[in-house]
Amino acid sequence: MGCALSGLAAKAEFGERTTEGEEDAVAAARPTEDQIQMIKDSWKVIRDDIAKVGIIMFVRLFETHPECKDVFFLFRDVEDLERLRTSRELRAHGLRVMSFIEKSVARLDQLERLEALAVELGKSHYHYNAPPQYYSYVGAEFICAVQPILKERWTAELEEAWKTLFRFVSSLMKQGYQESDRQRHLPLSPKERPDKRNTAL
Repeated sequence: MGCALSGLAAKAEFGERTTEGEEDAVAAARPTEDQIQMIKDSWKVIRDDIAKVGIIMFVRLFETHPECKDVFFLFRDVEDLERLRTSRELRAHGLRVMSFIEKSVARLDQLERLEALAVELGKSHYHYNAPPQYYSYVGAEFICAVQPILKERWTAELEEAWKTLFRFVSSLMKQGYQESDRQRHLPLSPKERPDKRNTAL
């Protein structure tokens, strides 16, 4: 609906991987110095409308990828997208995501800190049962939501800069998600196993 990145295009645009075992964190390029500066400059404009962008982003996400609603207990059964636009809960979640984007932008000069932040977010999303394929959808909808705000400032180079950032962050989140998944499936060490001899008398 109005944005070339929405829907299936997001998979190709954000380089979604379909083969198992690829190290996305290694494959995803970090933003260049020029891209970092473009992102920071555009964020100064975007941050004045973060609540609005957050809501637009999630309403569009649920419109283009209704399966994403399954991750959100509060919105799972809401069919009326107009109701979502006025939802305080959706506004609050949108603000949390925008806050993460703001922290990511602030850490662009300290990419190790950004990497740690994104990996931790991926681990927490494992516990929310939010699979990695959804992460690229959020980036695509963010880009669609901010284009009208940035107006003539929006360029192909700026779009590529934001895509690079979202690919980078998504790959790190996927890494965190996979680490949590592997840990969950590891066999218990002898110390962690319940001692059968310590049964009640």
